[in-house]
Amino acid sequence: MTGLTLFIETYKKQVEETMLDQVKELNAPSTLRDAMVYSLEAGGKRIRPILLLATIDAFGLDCKIGLMPAAALEMVHTYSLIHDDLPSMDDDDLRRGKPTNHKIFGEAHAILAGDALLTESFRLISMMDHATAEQKVSLITELATAAGAIGMVGGQVADLEGENSSLTLPELESIHERKTGHLLIYSVIAGGILSGATQKQIEQLHSYAYHIGLAFQIRDDILDVEGDEQEIGKPIGSDISNNKSTYPALLGMDGAKQKLEHHLIQAKEALSHLPLQNNLLSSIADLIVERRS
Repeated sequence: MTGLTLFIETYKKQVEETMLDQVKELNAPSTLRDAMVYSLEAGGKRIRPILLLATIDAFGLDCKIGLMPAAALEMVHTYSLIHDDLPSMDDDDLRRGKPTNHKIFGEAHAILAGDALLTESFRLISMMDHATAEQKVSLITELATAAGAIGMVGGQVADLEGENSSLTLPELESIHERKTGHLLIYSVIAGGILSGATQKQIEQLHSYAYHIGLAFQIRDDILDVEGDEQEIGKPIGSDISNNKSTYPALLGMDGAKQKLEHHLIQAKEALSHLPLQNNLLSSIADLIVERRS
């Protein structure tokens, strides 16, 4: 078992326990709690909270100080998946091999479950024990920016408007930088904030995360063409059927794979300028590039 595998197994479980404990304790309608828990229990790589915690670990601190913001971050990501799957968005029936939230609870409850996960995420950060008031404000501000109109939501709008259009490579990268990249960037920036990183170190972390964010999306696009439906947990070819611009469509499969390797190299170059105590972040970059689901 590699160091990264052990790290992921250990902290993935702790993040999931933190999320579920917080949601199950809410004095909220049982149907709403059930819908929230259903999607939180659907599994997943938990790459965003793992990145946050691995950044703290890289600076030599106890990862447990980041469990609450890591859980909050994954709740934001889960909300976005619930909404992405809706008939008015990607209209997906499966997520990680299970029926999507709206297929179980109906569209209205799925929307509200996503809304609740988003807003509860900010409460989790405000409740942190191991952070100063200034750190909490920074974490909340950065998360709102990454998830909101100039970040993930804005990227989703641009993605919807780009359907049935021939996007250029810069336009496609701009969409995915916002839709996928901003939350990945937040992951490492949040870890840096909690670790007391300098502004220069934050900039290098930002560069690393920017490149793995684009690599993540390129890999997604590649898997949509040549992935295994059983491993991915949903039908392949959905990008083609939805007339979406993708990296393989714009660059060809070979070109997309070359672009993927370029971003991996650039991510590791950014890490080389940081005084980190291990190479978990480098291993996570490799994992993103090599993943099969």
